[in-house]
Amino acid sequence: MNTHHETSHAVTEPDTPNVVRRDLLKLTGSSIAALGVGMVGTGPALAQSPITLSEKWDKTFAKSNQVEHQKVSFKNRYGITLVADLYQPLHARGKQAALAVGGPFGAVKEQSSGLYAQTMAERGFITLAFDPSYTGESGGEPRNVASPDISTEDFSAAVDFLGLLPNVDRERIGIIGICGWGGMALNAAAVDKRVKAVVASTMYDMTRVMSKGYNDSVTPAQRTQTLTQLSLQRWKDAEQGAPAYQPPYNQAVHGGEPQFVLDYHDYYMTTRGYHPRAVNSGNAWTQTTPLSFMNMPILSYIAEISPRPVLFIHGEKAHSRYFSETAYAAAAQPKELMIIPGAVHTDLYDRTEVIPFDKLTAFFTQHLV
Repeated sequence: MNTHHETSHAVTEPDTPNVVRRDLLKLTGSSIAALGVGMVGTGPALAQSPITLSEKWDKTFAKSNQVEHQKVSFKNRYGITLVADLYQPLHARGKQAALAVGGPFGAVKEQSSGLYAQTMAERGFITLAFDPSYTGESGGEPRNVASPDISTEDFSAAVDFLGLLPNVDRERIGIIGICGWGGMALNAAAVDKRVKAVVASTMYDMTRVMSKGYNDSVTPAQRTQTLTQLSLQRWKDAEQGAPAYQPPYNQAVHGGEPQFVLDYHDYYMTTRGYHPRAVNSGNAWTQTTPLSFMNMPILSYIAEISPRPVLFIHGEKAHSRYFSETAYAAAAQPKELMIIPGAVHTDLYDRTEVIPFDKLTAFFTQHLV
């Protein structure tokens, strides 16, 4: 367990790129089939063998003067080094409740998860926002690949780390998952009984959307075509000795895109939320990333979170709202679904006037006792 003290208080503003974050349809079965995975060219692997940590404040949100911040690193069960930001309330005494925060899918800790973590630290919790394996500052080769199993493990590894801190009460650890990591958080809470309470904010079930498409629209024939293309791509990757990458999410907005695609662009590809290490900010996943999601429904055991509480938070107008509603129906009591009036999916990434931090605080204060 390594700690790296923060030394810079400056907030960096990235240049606004003339690129667009392509919607997650690119990762679903129907769109992969339409793209022709085997025909797409390779992209840069963004290779990062040594772990190199940025010591400057390069978040997409301002640094709080109410918390102490440290850059930390630790290993997950597979030996991959994860890099995270640890936030602690100033002047805290004794053992405290703690929260691990992850997401969105394709984002880094300098974005939404860091904002959630810092804000909850201001409210009295020790918090940890981490980069998932193979992304951001965390280790893992090749770069920008994902697995539902390893992503779930990353949450448990964060719980490992928090439980080793001398000022954390091991019986009072919760987790927050945002967007695609909302599903990972639910899966982690089901399997890891050390997690005492879980929040899924603006949740995606990544295994569902990759295997079935949005609104479960992928046909069996499309699924078979996608799996055939992904399977053949494995031979191409093996021959090359490196994975091919999907096209970078950097196409310009031309008009006519679905509103949620424009919402993603407004977050990931402008100074609002752009970060050069984020997959969704002009980078790309490996072409075969969907393979491990296609046969792996991560919410199969969601009812086993009970009797520990789960809170779902989603925007009324979010295109992804059905993920939370379905998961809520499958979960056992105690559970709660909070719908934010008028909010779209990405409003819950960083709109502090929309994210119900008072509700989050009350939820964890009540259940991490």
